[in-house]
Amino acid sequence: MGYVSHEDRSLSEFVGPAFNEFAELSWLHCDGWGVAGVESGADYPTLVVEPTQASKSEEFAKITQSSKSDGALLHLRWATAGLPVKSGNTHPFTHGEISFIHNGGVLPASSLEPFIDNDLLTKLRGETDSERYFALIVTQMRTLGLVEGALSAVRMIKEKLNYTSLNAMLLTPSQMIVINEHTFKATPPGQTEAYYDLYYRKDAEGVLVASSGWDQTGWTLIENHRALVIDRETFEIQELAI
Repeated sequence: MGYVSHEDRSLSEFVGPAFNEFAELSWLHCDGWGVAGVESGADYPTLVVEPTQASKSEEFAKITQSSKSDGALLHLRWATAGLPVKSGNTHPFTHGEISFIHNGGVLPASSLEPFIDNDLLTKLRGETDSERYFALIVTQMRTLGLVEGALSAVRMIKEKLNYTSLNAMLLTPSQMIVINEHTFKATPPGQTEAYYDLYYRKDAEGVLVASSGWDQTGWTLIENHRALVIDRETFEIQELAI
């Protein structure tokens, strides 16, 4: 889940009454949670991660109800098989002013490493494919810029590597980028193809984007193979083909 708003809001306040339903997804996505808030004009995001089930965490309730920002990312982790449940593997991941979350898999995670700048590899805090996916985006953005770098990284993975979903969100002080790119080769046990669907809600308060599995009546479905670039000042949404 990610949002940008006109005013500082807590996650639960901005999402509204349905937030509790989203939080209940942590009974399935039970391997950790994290929030990165990026206030407009701030240099760096404020990051909180905890490798515990969100619905059982007092810290999760405190952060999502009391911590206010005009933009944030929230991730409920369902760990890829074989990857440990620990803080270092818990989303979001950050680099400078950018924060990042991912839902899906690039397997094996090590397959990403030949395409990542060495200085970024030495700073990884965990073993996940998600953090390496983010590092690939940062590698590409060094020459192409944030938006083109993100799209280039996605296209590189599509062409060269094995993946299920590259669905991701990036948040900076000026933009939120949403990547909706997934295959139907595999979904988690017990889930349908709709598992990887992404929707957004835009109104006078701002823009909210989230994955499926809870009540999103009236929201707009983002088509697969598309990226959204959301301007945090104007809330203009640009849709790009991947």
